[in-house]
Amino acid sequence: MKKAGAGAAAGVMVVVAAAASILLFKGPGEASRRNDLPTAVARKGEFQVIVSCRGDLVAGRSVQVTAPVNVPNLQIVWMAAPGSAVKTGDPILRFDASSAERQLREKEAALKQAQASLEQAEAEARIRLEQDKLEVSTLKHAYERALLEVSKSEILSAIQAEEARVNAGLAETKLKVQQAALELNVASSASKIASLKAARDKVNAEVQLTRYRISQMEVRSPGDGIVSFQMNYSQGWMNAKPFKVGDNVWPGSVIAEIPDIRTLQLKAKVEEIERGRITPGQDVRIIMDPFPEKPFTGKLASISPLTEKSFEEWPPMRNFRAFGALNEIDPRLRPGMNGRLDIVTDRLKDAISVPARAVFSRGGRPVVLLAEANGLKPVKVEVLARNPDEVAVRGIEAGAHVALVDEFAEKKK
Repeated sequence: MKKAGAGAAAGVMVVVAAAASILLFKGPGEASRRNDLPTAVARKGEFQVIVSCRGDLVAGRSVQVTAPVNVPNLQIVWMAAPGSAVKTGDPILRFDASSAERQLREKEAALKQAQASLEQAEAEARIRLEQDKLEVSTLKHAYERALLEVSKSEILSAIQAEEARVNAGLAETKLKVQQAALELNVASSASKIASLKAARDKVNAEVQLTRYRISQMEVRSPGDGIVSFQMNYSQGWMNAKPFKVGDNVWPGSVIAEIPDIRTLQLKAKVEEIERGRITPGQDVRIIMDPFPEKPFTGKLASISPLTEKSFEEWPPMRNFRAFGALNEIDPRLRPGMNGRLDIVTDRLKDAISVPARAVFSRGGRPVVLLAEANGLKPVKVEVLARNPDEVAVRGIEAGAHVALVDEFAEKKK
């Protein structure tokens, strides 16, 4: 009994080995019985023929933020977080205002002193004017009395009459001298006051300028968008880095840019061979690298009329630039993010599509390997349209399982 059982087991092993050898050495025209190869299901539905290209997000509208003009010694002491969203009027960065505030205090003190000197000069001018007027009035009165004495010459002696005329002439001369002195003092006071006013106005202008400079120490956003700080080239092109706290800024330079995320577009490179297939207004699908789980829909906004040379590869390539506009803007999107732009050039209704990896070549004809109960079966198909990842074919039914690996080609190798 034990010998019979051992013989039966040996017979089973021989049969299994023979079956394995048949599967291993069968010809390529026979169906494969392996069922451990990766497969995919043929899908029926609308097939979108696309031109796929890559690019990055750019803003269609943005505003620049510049450092204030005529404000020296600009050093950044605070700045908003790069990439943060801001509204119009929100602070973006602040400069060190301690030096300007110290200068303001000094200039305000000088302004008070200049104003006090001016007021003192005006008061002295008024006092001197009143004194001169009083002196002129006194001399005028004396001159009139002298004239009265001269009018009495008919009843006075000749000597007294002559003395009266001399006194009248002397009084007139003193009056004229005092009037001239009055005019001189008025002109001198006016000149001094004008000089002090000019000095006061100069100091006041410096105070106003310093106050203006202090008011410019806080830079606010000129529009809605996100903050993108520019490169600081003060240390040379090789060492350029975005502006940061502690950096010195030259007046009038561009510090940051505020792109409007509502105008984001994907700027992609289109090869010259694909240019004839695309036109503005076509539907697009945008897949961003940071968010591959959420495709964005949109329209092809524009295409550059001429090619642009790109030095990202060597030798340099020439490509057209296509701009895909998004129908909706995700607040997570930022300029500079990379992504893929799929431009829909045609639509096939009720087409059978399979992965591009599932289409192989047999004698120069496209075939797919159907996974049937008894193995893989090559079936010739007609390729209707081809995309980078999938192919529309005719010759198989929807729901068919197709292999993604050509087992027969591997055996030939």
